[in-house]
Amino acid sequence: MLNLRRISLPLSRMRGLNVRVSCVKLMPNTCVENEAGISDSPEIVSGNGGFLLRNRCYHSGYGSMGFSVGRREFSSEAGAKDTKDEDDELEEGFSELEETPVGDEGEKLLDPDSETELSDDSVSEVSDIEEPHNELELPLSHDEGGISEVKKFSRKRVESELFKAIMDAPGHSIHTALDKWVEDGKELNREEISLAMVNLRKHKMYERALQLSEWLQSKNHLEFVERDYASRLDLIAKLHGLYKAEVYVESIPKSFRSEIIYRTLMANCVTQNNMKKAEEIFNKMKDLEFPLTVFVCNQLFLLYKRNDRKKIADLLLLMEHENVKPSPLTYKILIDVKGQSNDIDGMDQIVDKMKADGIEPDVQTKAVLVGHYISAGLADKAKTLLKEMEGENLKENRWVCQALLPLYANLGMADEVGRVWKVCETHPWPEECLAAIEAWGKLSKIDEAEAVFERMSKKWKLTSKHCSVLLKVYANHKMLMKGKDLIKRMADSGCRIGPLTWDALIKLYVKAGEVEKADSVLQKAVMQTQVKPLFSSYITIQEQYAKRGDIHNTEKIFYRMKQVGYAPRIRQYQILIEAYINAKVPAYGIRDRLKADTIYPNRNLANMLIQVDGFRKSQVSDLLD
Repeated sequence: MLNLRRISLPLSRMRGLNVRVSCVKLMPNTCVENEAGISDSPEIVSGNGGFLLRNRCYHSGYGSMGFSVGRREFSSEAGAKDTKDEDDELEEGFSELEETPVGDEGEKLLDPDSETELSDDSVSEVSDIEEPHNELELPLSHDEGGISEVKKFSRKRVESELFKAIMDAPGHSIHTALDKWVEDGKELNREEISLAMVNLRKHKMYERALQLSEWLQSKNHLEFVERDYASRLDLIAKLHGLYKAEVYVESIPKSFRSEIIYRTLMANCVTQNNMKKAEEIFNKMKDLEFPLTVFVCNQLFLLYKRNDRKKIADLLLLMEHENVKPSPLTYKILIDVKGQSNDIDGMDQIVDKMKADGIEPDVQTKAVLVGHYISAGLADKAKTLLKEMEGENLKENRWVCQALLPLYANLGMADEVGRVWKVCETHPWPEECLAAIEAWGKLSKIDEAEAVFERMSKKWKLTSKHCSVLLKVYANHKMLMKGKDLIKRMADSGCRIGPLTWDALIKLYVKAGEVEKADSVLQKAVMQTQVKPLFSSYITIQEQYAKRGDIHNTEKIFYRMKQVGYAPRIRQYQILIEAYINAKVPAYGIRDRLKADTIYPNRNLANMLIQVDGFRKSQVSDLLD
């Protein structure tokens, strides 16, 4: 851990880093803009050396450890070399890094925007698709070893009879079906209940899962323990937001308000990208003297990666003083941050430290590295690592093909895509087919992509998840008619038309220049079903209106996102302010709106705010006054 921090602090001695002791709290960082749009709050330096910290105060004890932004700060100084806006990833979702599964504790990290493992066909009319993500599943069953029953059940791919009865329940309420289950004398043990809950969560049917939890407790069919309360808390947070979740925590008997309860609440803060609330919960856990775990640190890393990267170095220092060892996911996050900052040397140093600590980068981590090498124009390094991923015999390492296909496509290597696909095509797996469709699409080889899709349609029943990949290919190549024909085919074959399909159709219309039609599709989708569209569907349309300087419609999409339950984020405000900038109109009251939504401007947003400040005086206006 010390070496990892040294990677982060190669210039600290030259810069006169002073270590002092202070009892401080983890508090949200306030960004103050000056005339130049530069934040007065210190930031992380992301140079060749790594994460650089300056003017740091810290305490060696967890009980008084934290971050603040006053004079005695626990923070780091600016100088970011980022070539990418750190909030851009929120448009489509997290990077591949956050789609990857687990840390040392065996817990899946929440992935708010990822669309992996989601199919419209698996979504009921009562489910809540906020931003599809890999389930934490922590609430259901964490044993002391960190291996959840959820994982054990999901590996078996079993569905319970109770789940089927719940699925068949008419209307929105499942209480009648549950009462009948008991009247019929059917078994209702914890294993059956856990299986049903796992399947409800897998299908994103959170409303019915919550009803099941409430019914079990009200009818005294289950003696609630810690994990049952955590499960209920997780569902409330997903369906009704963090405020209602916090209210529910207060109703949990004190003897069951364990660390799992608060980590569940924190994980939902990550899902909803609420950094302020996550830090409040962190401090609450500290006050309750819960031990600092790598899981909690990884949750904060994910938030800081998206919102406030200067705090990453501070969190590393905290881990060092609390002797919390980095997990594989910790390294993945640091690697991805350095890659996004175009600091390839720093990224490679973290990989070296990871290996020195006995953690070999897995396929997902290597795929992240390849992606950053390609973005940095280091094609030779990318190719070398891809060959390392393949191993000596690709047929024996067949499971890496899914990752290789789109990466070779990103390099423009059609021959390599064809070679890898040849290994799979005799007996392809669904995931490999989807990766091949994506890869051929990136290479503008539509015929090949369609051929793989047709192969899928003959071998498996098509789902909206399968179709959405080809729809995105059509969208990227402005093939509107082909996209419409595919959606008609989906309807004729019985595929559920839901958020993934809407998202692909919206992008088809936008790419074809028909923004108003895309807006109409989105509005009809909201009116026809209780399932809300994807975050990215709104952002796609909002961006187009902003480019036109169409303030009215940009504000309209912003308001609709709030209506369906998406909490405002920096990305939404950036797009909104871009509309005012393009319209050359001041945005009066915009700072008050940011404050009301607890949004703390980053450097990019701070610069944009200055441009739309109607009360800002220039040197010329001062002379004229």
